[in-house]
Amino acid sequence: MLGSTHGTLTTDSRRARAIACGERPGPVVHGRPAQDGDLDVSGRPLHAGVPDLDRFFRPRSVTVIGASDAEGRPNTGITRQLLDWAERVGARLHPVHPTRPSVYGIPCSPSVAGLPEQVDLAVVLVGDPLPVIEELAEAKTRFAVVFASGFAETGPEGEAAQLRLAAAVERSGLRLLGPNTNLNAFERFRDDLRGPAIALITQSGHQGRPVFALQELGIRVSHWAPTGNEADLDSADFLSWFAEQPEVGAIACYLEGLKDGRSFLLAADRAARRGVPVVAVKVGRTETGARTAASHTGRLTGADAVVDAALHQYGVIRVDGLDELQDTAALLARARPPRADGVVVYSISGGTGAHVADLATAAGLSLPVLSEARQAELHQWIPEYLSVANPVDNGGHPVGDERGRKIIDAILGDPEVGVLICPVTGPFPPLSDRLVRDLVDAAEQTDKLVCVVWGSPVGTEAAYREVLLGSSRVATFRTVGNCLTAVRAYLAHHRFTAGYRSPFDEAPRTPSPSYRKAQALMQPGRQLSEHAAKQLLRAYGIRVPREQLVSSAAAAVRAAGLVGYPVVMKASGARIAHKTELGLVKVGLTSASQVRDAYRELTDIARYEDVALDGVLVCQMVEQGVEMVVGVAHDDLFGPTVTVGLGGVLVEVLRDTAVGVPPFGEEQARDMLAGLRGRALLDGVRGRPAADLDALVEVVLRVQRMALELGDQLAELDINPLMVLPQGQGAVALDALAVCR
Repeated sequence: MLGSTHGTLTTDSRRARAIACGERPGPVVHGRPAQDGDLDVSGRPLHAGVPDLDRFFRPRSVTVIGASDAEGRPNTGITRQLLDWAERVGARLHPVHPTRPSVYGIPCSPSVAGLPEQVDLAVVLVGDPLPVIEELAEAKTRFAVVFASGFAETGPEGEAAQLRLAAAVERSGLRLLGPNTNLNAFERFRDDLRGPAIALITQSGHQGRPVFALQELGIRVSHWAPTGNEADLDSADFLSWFAEQPEVGAIACYLEGLKDGRSFLLAADRAARRGVPVVAVKVGRTETGARTAASHTGRLTGADAVVDAALHQYGVIRVDGLDELQDTAALLARARPPRADGVVVYSISGGTGAHVADLATAAGLSLPVLSEARQAELHQWIPEYLSVANPVDNGGHPVGDERGRKIIDAILGDPEVGVLICPVTGPFPPLSDRLVRDLVDAAEQTDKLVCVVWGSPVGTEAAYREVLLGSSRVATFRTVGNCLTAVRAYLAHHRFTAGYRSPFDEAPRTPSPSYRKAQALMQPGRQLSEHAAKQLLRAYGIRVPREQLVSSAAAAVRAAGLVGYPVVMKASGARIAHKTELGLVKVGLTSASQVRDAYRELTDIARYEDVALDGVLVCQMVEQGVEMVVGVAHDDLFGPTVTVGLGGVLVEVLRDTAVGVPPFGEEQARDMLAGLRGRALLDGVRGRPAADLDALVEVVLRVQRMALELGDQLAELDINPLMVLPQGQGAVALDALAVCR
């Protein structure tokens, strides 16, 4: 687990909170009451509701508790902003203050009980919000916002205060935004912009400013949810609701942590089902970032490799910088689905084209060589000595006359081309002005994506400010890197959603017969011996070598005859984790005398090392294949996870593994394998046969089912090595370690 858990509600405290609220805890998942996004033992979501946030963003009536119009008071500016916002959304505002008769000329109620009507939204400006929440519950208020800080982000005392606040919210029936949030939800959004919008979710208000500022470039932003400490409403709630709003073309997120990993994945699943792209900056790639995030919002950041895998699995596009967030979200919100994956780089300079084409290829984009017929067409307007294969270099002069538009139309007319990228390294009027005008006009006439990189550091040129930014069809960038990041995300998103099948739909609905067999093998609080762990694998249909557990040298010889020479002998005991290091494994035994000697040596070492044995395993020796590792671990945010990678000693040396968060289907399992750096070993290298990839995928899926069904009962599983035999011969678990809770 990377980073600090400082300020986070623990498993036990969540359950204690539910009991303290007088509620029946209901289903328990991972040791706590079930939450939205949790799965039952068969992988089915236990909760699937989307909160109705319409009256949060467009309330009919609003109250400001602690309202003020006194000069110099912090609450005065907030009250004024909320008054303006309420007027814009058509809401009636009712100030509450115990000593003021009016605020900004509006009659003021001394308390919540004195409000003239039931309100949809209460904005709480007092230092201790707890008593107010209880009053709002009596008044049947639907939503509340608490700005106050000093909660889980500050340490144990603040965490306790947040627990009390969360418990009061649960009792009240209202929904709460905050604490430790701000006014971003009540900003002035431009209403003169058209087209699909970006909805914004941030756990730090200032980190959303670059996306919000896109409105000044003509890109619509419709909502902003500053979630703060997420004592109640969290990023997953807003993500679920935004995904269902017809005006939202993309959702941009700045996440310092996730309140509940599975809830977030269920929300991402809803967005993927609807084809709504989600772009996220997720803090916590490093231990320093994770620690800082915890101190800021009081959330678990999560082990980053698991977070990265989980987001990828559900189509969330992870970027690193706020500039990438704004550019990628803007492109995905407004661009039409691609007609093809091919990218063409078009420039007036051979050097520029070659450089950008290099970067595009390194970014994983496909730059198809244009057909000979298409190149011949382009050479009608471009000199023969210039390359037009891709990248296309026009030499400069053709952009100054009618040839420029013809070149652009010809490139866009190629059926293999889905994206045209034109880097303009700097302004050079009048050629640059004519070039961008032709690009804008061509973009209006095509359903393909036209991207322009305006490289000038000035950014005040009319060609940029008026022509490019005035177009809703051209995607304009200031850096090549951001352009390529956004284009890659655009193509990947549409490939992902085109074939998307929700893992939740594919999850089994009832426990398997294997589950009942496995239950009898579990030993709570203990590590299983290798023999017992392999019995657990057998229960789930995972193949293990022929083997027998023996307790004497004579029995070992008989077992070797039945198993078949050569054999492997291993000490088997619940306390043995690293047999090889202790000398408790003997390989390649070919005779009865060797077996007898091995038995005596293994038991002598075990006595010397004070290791309790349940016997000695005499195993079939399996040599030919690729050693892999498949395992189960528990993540604090996402629950059970499945890991697959290169096994044997390579697992510790190369750490070449991929992670999946159950439930996932066969396609996701194959995607995990495709991402391994050592994937070529499975395909066969240096004359070795290809491994049985289908058998490996089947093992991964069976281990996933084990993780889902056994849940918290299985703390850890490690199959290493899993020997993947040549194609058509299957896979065999040569060793296994299992720890029960």
